[in-house]
Amino acid sequence: TKQNDRHETSAYKRSLGEHAYRTPMSSIKSMIGHSLGAICSMEVAASVLAIENNVMPPTANLHKPDPDCDLDYVP
Repeated sequence: TKQNDRHETSAYKRSLGEHAYRTPMSSIKSMIGHSLGAICSMEVAASVLAIENNVMPPTANLHKPDPDCDLDYVP
């Protein structure tokens, strides 16, 4: 949701400091939706495959980023 995206962006900024602006961000949730309890294992698997294949999964349907979410989100 919009509100959660803003909170997550803020959390990245607090935890990564200036590195947050130089770190590409992506989320598979945009492709698979909310999967409740299965999300952790799905994100771990997607992360391992992304690292193994040297790819960054896109953020599906990211056409007009929210100005409050000003990090490097992979479209």
